[in-house]
Parts: sequence; C-alpha cells; structure tokens
Amino acid sequence: MDEEYDVIVLGTGLKECILSGLLSVDRLKVLHMDRNDYYGGDSTSLNLNQLWKRFKGDETPPASIGASRDYNVDMVPKFMMANGALVRVLIHTGVTKYLSFKAVDGSYVFNKGKIHKVPSTDMEALKSPLMGLFEKRRAGKFFLYVQDYKENDPSTHKGLDLTKMTSKQLISKYGLDDNTIDFIGHAVALHKDDSYLSEPAIEIVKRMKLYAESVARFQGGSPYIYPLYGLGELPQGFARLSAVYGGTYMLNKPECKVEFDDEGKVRGVTSEGETAKGKKVVCDPSYVPEKVKKVGKVFRAIAIMSHPIPNTAESHSVQIIIPQKQLGRRSDMYVFCCSYSHNVASKGKFIAFVSAQAESDNPEAELKPGIDLLGPVDELFFDTYDRYEPTNDPSSDNCFISTSYDATTHFESTVMDVLSLYTKITGKVHF
Repeated sequence: MDEEYDVIVLGTGLKECILSGLLSVDRLKVLHMDRNDYYGGDSTSLNLNQLWKRFKGDETPPASIGASRDYNVDMVPKFMMANGALVRVLIHTGVTKYLSFKAVDGSYVFNKGKIHKVPSTDMEALKSPLMGLFEKRRAGKFFLYVQDYKENDPSTHKGLDLTKMTSKQLISKYGLDDNTIDFIGHAVALHKDDSYLSEPAIEIVKRMKLYAESVARFQGGSPYIYPLYGLGELPQGFARLSAVYGGTYMLNKPECKVEFDDEGKVRGVTSEGETAKGKKVVCDPSYVPEKVKKVGKVFRAIAIMSHPIPNTAESHSVQIIIPQKQLGRRSDMYVFCCSYSHNVASKGKFIAFVSAQAESDNPEAELKPGIDLLGPVDELFFDTYDRYEPTNDPSSDNCFISTSYDATTHFESTVMDVLSLYTKITGKVHF
C-alpha cells in the first residue's frame, strides 16, 4: 500500500466501480478499497441466507421457497434503459463481455386505480385505454412531434424554441389533459415529481425520445433491460475492467480513513496503520460523514411471490410507476418485479420491490398502495435507508463523493451522477 496513486476509490458500490473502471481505462493508476469482504456496497445482491440474516437475524429461510444459491436479491433494484447512458458506458468500456442481458417484459403505469401499459409511440397511444378518443388523437400528434424532433434540425421544431419554453407550455399547445400529462411526464419521461413542468421543454422531449428509442432497440414490450443473475454482476464487471487496465483491488480493509494535508486537500487513505498516498479520492458518503448531509430517506418493500404481478399480462419482469398525483404524494412510487427467468430466484418464484422516497415514518403504511398491486406474497421484508449528498467543494479538497441511491427503479439518475463526477475528476466530458 505504500505506493502513490492517481486516484483512490473507496467502496465497491456500482457508482464507485463504474468510475474505477472509467479512470483505469484512461490509464490512471487506481487503488480501489472496500471495508466489506464483498463487492457492491449498498448496491449488492444477496442470496436467500444473506437476505434472512439481514432482515430476520438467526431465522432460516423456509425450504418451500427454494435453494439459497438460486437467489440474487438486489438491494438497490433498477432496470436499465436499453438506449440509456449506462448501456452506452457498458459498450464503450467493453464490460458487456462480462455480462448477459435480457429484455424486461413490461412497462406499466398506475392510473385511476388500474394498471395500464405505457404507450411510447403515436400508434400505441391510439390503442391505449388510458385515454378517450379525442385525447388519443391529441396525444398521437404530440408523440409524433417528439418522434420527429431533431435538436440540430430547426425544420423539425415547428417554430418552437424548447430551450425557452417550459414543459407545461409545450404540453398545453397540444391541449393534453392532466391524466395524459401524468403518465407522459412520469412513466415515459421518468420524472420523479412534477417539478419538471416548470423546467425547459427540451428535457421532456429528450427523455421521451430516449424511451421510444429504447423500446425500439430490442423490440420488447418495454424500454428496459436487466442482467441475468441480477445487478450484483455490474459492480463486478467494472471491477474486472479496472483490474484488466492495472487497477489494484483490496477488499475487507477496515476503517479506511481519508487523510487531508494542512491545506485541506486529500493526501491519501489510511487502513490498518498503512497509508496509501493519492492525489484524489472517490468514495460513497459513508466514508466521509463530515462532508455530506442527509437529504431524505428511501422506503423499500421486498416480496418473494409464486406468481407474476396481476394485470401485467403474466410478465416475468416489469416496472410499474405510480405517479405522485395518483396517491396524493410529493414524489412517485415504483414497483419492480423480476423472476427466475432472469436467474434471480428459484424456479417459479418472483421477486417484487416497492420503493418510494419516504414522506412519513411508517414504511408499511406508506408503501401499502404499491404492495396491494402485488397479490398474495410468500415473504415480505421492509428496508429503509437514509440518502446523503456531498456538501464539500471537490475542486478545493480533491474528494469526490457520490450521492446515495434514490428510490427510482431505473438507472438514469445514477449514471448522471457518475458522469458528472467523471467530468469533475478528469475535466473531460464523456459520452
């Protein structure tokens, strides 16, 4: 450990592993350490015995739900947009060769007490029971405008400057009702709450285009893909990438302490009495509690079931978004389901998650609307964790801290955080 490194990365969560991989590919000398003896940090995947130990202590899992080794239960369950930023990073770095992916069967939205498939094109909008006849026509025109829109081709803009008008103004030009705005904004554009309505319209158009392009990419029933054997494979894939490019890994390193010089700049990391010198440190919030602030809490229910979620066309993998308005909340609720067909559970078993940004102190009551959509469950666990974001200025202390994972069940916000940190560390814009 007595060498000097360009970057020392603490924690093997997905964000830290992606950065470690990207920086190693850039030929920087990287040391990657973790206090745990496993990869993944907060974003790890657990087998059945580990899941029971975490939530039920010394109890053992019932034999009826299958063998422990058949399970890979994500602690931060998220799907990937097939044409999104994470897939671009995977392809750019070649990490795809370490992983196998499968398309996700369905993308749904909860509206007026029912689950509906999310339309993503003008043709799907015309068939959707979410809207009445005239509304379908209006929505179809809006989808067509978005499909044809090209940022660099003013002839497709129809005289509108989307950088100067808000999403609300653009949508009102097409006369769409609140119901339609709700599912487009939350289930297609994947905004977490309604604040996007007052932001520039270019953002919702780009997000809708990403959704449609992702659906088209695999010709599946949804825009999402998901790795076989669960998300725990992702940090390990990036860790392998880093190692191929000369990165050094050390797991099970207790009490990693970031050391600062007299000017407050990073000078290295100490563990077990040894100090590794480094000019920059990348870490998750748990390694530098004095440089982060709490910004909220996530509630998550984890269910093991013997059937798909009802009203999702027997889908073995599915996302359901419940927009905030449907429940009178301040942010959306997310339902995520995967199963033995993605090799994350025993034959015939399904794993469902219900996640939300906490707005009360009672996870059971707050998540009930999402849990009620699941039908009968064999086992149910509740998880809660605090969310932190950095308060430091990395340009003055060279300490680059990731933000805790949010409640969303897709990766777009996660990757935006990674790419923003990458730019701050290297000064380069990627992808």
